[in-house]
Amino acid sequence: MDVTIIAQEFKWEKNCGSLARVMANFGFEKLVFLNPKCGFRGKEAVMHAKHAKAILEKAKTLKSFSGALKKYDTVIATTAMLGTDYNIARSPISPDKLSGKIKGKTAIIIGREGEGMSNEEIQKCDFVVTIPSSKKYPTLNVSHAAAVILYELSKHSRKEKLPSFPLATRKEKEVLMKLLDKALSRMEFSTEEKKQTQRLIWRRMLGKAMLTRREAYALCGFLKKIKQ
Repeated sequence: MDVTIIAQEFKWEKNCGSLARVMANFGFEKLVFLNPKCGFRGKEAVMHAKHAKAILEKAKTLKSFSGALKKYDTVIATTAMLGTDYNIARSPISPDKLSGKIKGKTAIIIGREGEGMSNEEIQKCDFVVTIPSSKKYPTLNVSHAAAVILYELSKHSRKEKLPSFPLATRKEKEVLMKLLDKALSRMEFSTEEKKQTQRLIWRRMLGKAMLTRREAYALCGFLKKIKQ
């Protein structure tokens, strides 16, 4: 299971260390700090990491959100703020259903602390996961949220692995989206907003579908045959 945890704009060293610790608890090692706002290898971070100091030492950094999107085949957003049918970007899956979506080079974005991810950022990800929690206090600490998600992933990863087929890469999925955009541009919609809603729904479906490379090629071939 090739999973990288991306800590977005963490402000507190203790959360950096605690995140590294829960990653080690469940057997995950790849950690990236996206535009960090604190010293993630500082004294307090190391103290909270306990025996996971090596994860902090090996952690990499990224300066931009777009940089994260380019490096992985699947990018998963996290949020405590649930959406409705009209807020497609925030229509989530739960952590127990996440393991079936983890194939290929995958990144899970955790944070920001207190603020979370913006709608714009979530829309650029393949799909979003949320942790069912109390309505009175739904927001978990970032390291606690990571612990729940990583527990579910580690639980399923220990099961006997079944044969799998090569998945479509992010580049191949973007080619497919460009063909869908061309098809949508030839269709009539009463408003531009409805066309954009269709585009977002298709991106979400493609992200959740975990297309194999062969399936992606077949869809591309189909879309190319749609006449103007």
